[in-house]
Amino acid sequence: MSTDPTDTPEIIRISDAFYVRVAVDNIAWVDLGEYAIIVDALEQTYLEEEVFTAIRSTLGERPIRYVLNTHTHFDHIALNDAFHRRYRSEIINYTTTLIPPQGRWFEGARRRVLMLPTVGTHTSQDCCVWVPQDKVLFVGDIFGWGLIPTGDLNPETQSLLEEIYERLIAYEPTVVVPGHGPLLGKAELVRWVEYFRWLRDEVSRSVAAGKTDPEIVEEISPPEDMTSWWRFVQWKHGDSVQKLLHAAHRGWI
Repeated sequence: MSTDPTDTPEIIRISDAFYVRVAVDNIAWVDLGEYAIIVDALEQTYLEEEVFTAIRSTLGERPIRYVLNTHTHFDHIALNDAFHRRYRSEIINYTTTLIPPQGRWFEGARRRVLMLPTVGTHTSQDCCVWVPQDKVLFVGDIFGWGLIPTGDLNPETQSLLEEIYERLIAYEPTVVVPGHGPLLGKAELVRWVEYFRWLRDEVSRSVAAGKTDPEIVEEISPPEDMTSWWRFVQWKHGDSVQKLLHAAHRGWI
């Protein structure tokens, strides 16, 4: 279902007054009723005018009260200052705001939004954003179209990844918005968990059998049903194999 949005950013209407600009880096604006929120803020400051023009054309002069960052890597926060300057928006992320383990709700007459900590799955600041009325889930960089989101695959991190994915899948999202690339659905989250477990077992068995790393990289091919995933074959599958090899050699799998 994947296409490459590198050269053709597209503004997709999710539902009434709810839009995502889909590109290599994604940004969304959602009208809650009396005000709107932004989810993630890109990495290119030169896109400021383009983004603000798109927001005005779809939401009018609705005030932007909050900018929610799924984490604070540079490619998610470039326009934070622009939103604060233009709208006096409050910047909400795990470094600026105390977000309780059960999450923080943002309420409006039209819809409500939950910002939920998922710390440790990609960074020490991860949050996801759930919009129950529209059944839309923002996962930041926890889902990377086949990429394992953390390089520190110790047993605790592996268990945390699987636990967080199970929680997110249980929301039964209709639309999942990753931090980067095409939109997806619950099925891709489920498939990623299956892929992660399968790949971990394959790497573990191969290392135990005494195969060399180059042999393992050569022998473990991408699953056929995932070859259309965004940039998966080009580099993500190989990166995931290398991360699991690193874990295997440390006795973590």
